[in-house]
Amino acid sequence: MKVKDIMTKSVISLRADDTIERAAEIMEQNNIGAVPVCEGNKIIGIITDRDIAIRSGVKGESYNSKTVRDIMSSNPVTGSPDMDLRDASRIMSERQIRRIPIIENESIVGIVSLGDLATNTKTNDQAGDALSNISRPGIS
Repeated sequence: MKVKDIMTKSVISLRADDTIERAAEIMEQNNIGAVPVCEGNKIIGIITDRDIAIRSGVKGESYNSKTVRDIMSSNPVTGSPDMDLRDASRIMSERQIRRIPIIENESIVGIVSLGDLATNTKTNDQAGDALSNISRPGIS
């Protein structure tokens, strides 16, 4: 099975100069934990709810004065629509990530998450293996 068969195709994105407050609002409104950061359709980073919780805690600064660029992860791991789901699961496991933005012709066309793998009956064993490795402490 391929990533394109289960990926989320309607991807919400942010610009690098959007505020962290805006990122949190987008995540809350859409019940998601990560948002790709793009210039046009080209992905330049990803921001997660964990980034907001951990990286944005600067004394004296508010969420509306810092930008997504300040805390996003640059150069995120990406995949292609034709990538096999086993490869996506392996990458998530090895890199300890829960989501992979999907790129085609240098544009973001989707995102596949650990949740996508877990809710698909043909891939939920791979999701369990990936989650076990993602959750393992001590890997940098």
